[in-house]
Amino acid sequence: MSRDKIVSLKSTASLCFLLLALVFASAQTPSPPARIVSADYTQVKGPKSTVYRRCVGAGRLAEGLRTDWQDQLRTCHQAIGFEYLRCHGLLQDELGVYSEDAKGNPVYNWQYIDMVYDFLHSIGVRPFVEIGFMPKALASQPNTIFWWNANVSPPKSYDRWDVLVTALVKHWTERYGADEVRQWYFEIWNEPNYPGFFAPKAESTRRDEYFDLYAHTARAVKAVDPAYRVGGPAGAGPAWIPELIAYCDINKIPLDFISFHSYGLGDGPSGLDVEGHQRLYLDRNLDSVSVVARSQNSVIAKSPMPGLPVHITEWSASYSNHDPVHDSYFESPYILEQLRHTETLGSMSYWTFTDIFEESGPPKTPFEGGFGLINLQGIKKAAFFAYQFLNQLGDDELVNSDDRSWVCRDQSGGVQALVYDLTDPRGPEQIDNWDLFRHPIVPKDRPPVKLRLTSLPPGPYHLSVTRTGFEENDAYSAYLKLGAPSQLTLPQVARLKALASGTPTEDADVTVDSSGQWSRDFPMRDNEVVFAKLTPLPAK
Repeated sequence: MSRDKIVSLKSTASLCFLLLALVFASAQTPSPPARIVSADYTQVKGPKSTVYRRCVGAGRLAEGLRTDWQDQLRTCHQAIGFEYLRCHGLLQDELGVYSEDAKGNPVYNWQYIDMVYDFLHSIGVRPFVEIGFMPKALASQPNTIFWWNANVSPPKSYDRWDVLVTALVKHWTERYGADEVRQWYFEIWNEPNYPGFFAPKAESTRRDEYFDLYAHTARAVKAVDPAYRVGGPAGAGPAWIPELIAYCDINKIPLDFISFHSYGLGDGPSGLDVEGHQRLYLDRNLDSVSVVARSQNSVIAKSPMPGLPVHITEWSASYSNHDPVHDSYFESPYILEQLRHTETLGSMSYWTFTDIFEESGPPKTPFEGGFGLINLQGIKKAAFFAYQFLNQLGDDELVNSDDRSWVCRDQSGGVQALVYDLTDPRGPEQIDNWDLFRHPIVPKDRPPVKLRLTSLPPGPYHLSVTRTGFEENDAYSAYLKLGAPSQLTLPQVARLKALASGTPTEDADVTVDSSGQWSRDFPMRDNEVVFAKLTPLPAK
């Protein structure tokens, strides 16, 4: 045999050996273990937290005069149970709240505020009152923000400001009753630590001027009823909190709660991309919103006012209303992750319930990264269902060692399980949100979830399973596949609404035998959410 043939045979044998070795190694590599979610029907952890539904945000009060805005809030309240609504622009000039006559005397007008607040009252939603911004006739400077020109300066006369605030709070007391208004919250201003939202007088520092505004406003509210709840500083992040507490303690200023905002963006190359979109990046820590939200608990506990509750009056994955992360199915498990870790706070107010939102002007396309749970045309985003699933859980949470799920029971004997996966869709790459979320993201498979329930009352049940994820209650991916049109036809709107209707993917009757045990395996993919519900049926 020639040397060449011997070499060729050796090479072939080596290649075969290598292939066999790879096949053997592959066979020996264990599959990722299944994820176990187990609960005993008799082992109650405690009441399910309702922090998620305590409050939700909206753009500005004047938008609440629109019937489509009202329809969407009614939909959210019915499906999610939101108890309070917070929005900007209470004293905005377009509502005609404050003016002065020819002699310079104040003129008050509450009619437009009444229209919105009467609507809230009619559907069972209370206002989380954000006191601001400044009426032009009372403003000390011309500084404004937003397309709708919110004046962000302190008052030119604190005497007139105090009387205005007191007069408005008296009006609410007369209209709705003191017992009702005692259930409200009065938050003073919005993000005064951020230069764009507060323009102090030249001789003052921004913080000192805000503390002065806070003191006047808090006292003006309390002048009507000392039981009314006032708080702040409504900061962009947890700013000025120990300082405000110390200031109020030393000067005997009322302070009933702390509020601030938390958003989930991190560092990355700044600037605009080639299409002019702002480069925004998710924080690599996908729990960053909840970490910031909880950050002041220990600060407050060590302060002169250790019992103050914390209200996060704005939060989301991004602080931009042109960030497609809000539209993506990824937002659904992202919401659940933050709410899972903030269950002891006073409230977590998602910013916002609707894309009817005009800080930078009217929305120009159906999905342009708006904050809302529902888009301009009334199409529900995946984010909406995260909240709806939470609200469909029973009131008693069961003991469960899986930290990305809830298992609950209700008074009828039903059991519900809400399970989610949260995976950074970027992998190791640093990709900005516009480049990432303006394209369909096809997920990878995750280990299946094995739901194991014990001690169930035996008998027949109805099982329903509903999901969010890629092409599951995911109108946005379908919109992208349409080519992301700048306008939608009526049939397209109807089609996208049908794709995000919340219809269960599975409905079946099952039986729990005398052992009280029931189990089911659920396939999972990246950033998928599964809501399974067992509802008792009458015995035949």
